[in-house]
Amino acid sequence: MTHRIGIGHDTHRLETGHVLRLGGIGIPHDRRAVGHSDADVLLHAVTDALLGAAALGDIGELFPDDDPANRGRDSAEMLQLAYRRVQDAGYRLVNLDCIVFAQRPKLGAYKKGIQARLAEILETAPEAIGVKAKTGELVGPVGREEAIAAECVALLERVGA
Repeated sequence: MTHRIGIGHDTHRLETGHVLRLGGIGIPHDRRAVGHSDADVLLHAVTDALLGAAALGDIGELFPDDDPANRGRDSAEMLQLAYRRVQDAGYRLVNLDCIVFAQRPKLGAYKKGIQARLAEILETAPEAIGVKAKTGELVGPVGREEAIAAECVALLERVGA
């Protein structure tokens, strides 16, 4: 098999805060995501997409939330370690397509920065990464600003194929 596709999804509760960690950057906001690590919902979805594409499990297996070492952990570091496993399994990233679901803040001004940070973390070209944002249209936990979610699809190819 020369190409493999993986999908990742993550959701985090929101609470009062000052900075929202998203895609490896800090975005000024009156809410923040809650989680065991730094709660970067997009990096968690990307991590699961890459691990899933290579059939290497999921983020919870690699970085369990009951391990004190993962408390407050930088999700960019977790993504780098997961991607190293993907590479060790003989694959490289072709591209990512990501969607963030958040009622607020509006993410248009941050998408290029998120794209650049993901490219830096994964040591790839920014053009290999798509970042989209959708609101909850005032419906459900995302629309009521109780939660933020992200999905990502990753395409891998076998190295040397």
